[in-house]
Amino acid sequence: MAINWFPGHMHKARKEINKVLSDVDVMIEVLDARIPFSSANPLIAKLSVDKPHIKILNKSDLADTARTQEWQAYLEQDQQVKTLALNASQDVRAKTIAELCRKLVPDKHQDKPIVAMIVGIPNVGKSTLINGLAGRAIAKVGNEPAVTKRQQKINLGNGLAIMDTPGILWPKLEPESCGYRLAVTGAIRDTAMEYEDVALYALAFLKHDYPDFLKTRYRLESTDVDDLTLLENIGAKRGCLRSGGVVDLYQAATIVLQDIRSGKIGAMTLETPAVMEQELTALKAMLEAKRAAEEEKAQGRK
Repeated sequence: MAINWFPGHMHKARKEINKVLSDVDVMIEVLDARIPFSSANPLIAKLSVDKPHIKILNKSDLADTARTQEWQAYLEQDQQVKTLALNASQDVRAKTIAELCRKLVPDKHQDKPIVAMIVGIPNVGKSTLINGLAGRAIAKVGNEPAVTKRQQKINLGNGLAIMDTPGILWPKLEPESCGYRLAVTGAIRDTAMEYEDVALYALAFLKHDYPDFLKTRYRLESTDVDDLTLLENIGAKRGCLRSGGVVDLYQAATIVLQDIRSGKIGAMTLETPAVMEQELTALKAMLEAKRAAEEEKAQGRK
């Protein structure tokens, strides 16, 4: 199943970002620490290639600490990039972002505030981070994707001005696995995906990377079964039964995804730099093969 979600306000936001980009000194991209690759919007990278970046690996309390450190080391190979792992809703280290901005833009005149644009996908914690920086509730926060609908500039009064933007996904989520991981972590509206399908993807990942989490959370003796049977076993354990003892797969899938999103299963990271490289290589090969086939077909029509 291909997962795509690109509401109209996101297309408008992309154009608005492009218009004001020349006034921006620093890009602050908020990523989900559980999916630093899948939550990094390639459109943002293209729009701001010449800007210094701070990449916030947010929700780090829900992520695998060792993998978060691996991602930070990987991302900071780019000398224009600095990273910070935090939980924006609780972590006071959000205050250090202002000082980090100043270090990245040392030539900015002191009588002018540094303008930092906060960007990222929906539901990754941008507004929560802004409220943490400001020390007060000035940006609307919600527990579902796409709460912020328009761009706004907020002067924090400490030599730093913040531009808040709506969360932006890109029109086609590629590789396809990125769409699944975004769905697993809650970046895409539930109405844009099939719960059972996404839960099966999540279980296949957990069986491979974090099998003990599944055994402990759902009191399973083994995870050495196919993904559908595993979902059925979890549903039976949790009483997700219809008349006749048939497992309600939607209800079971809902439990699995909610447990992952809340961290009740355990702190996990769904991808690594090595996984990213493999998927990008496979995607490039697929696109090149598709392009070659189209060219061959076009030659045949001549």
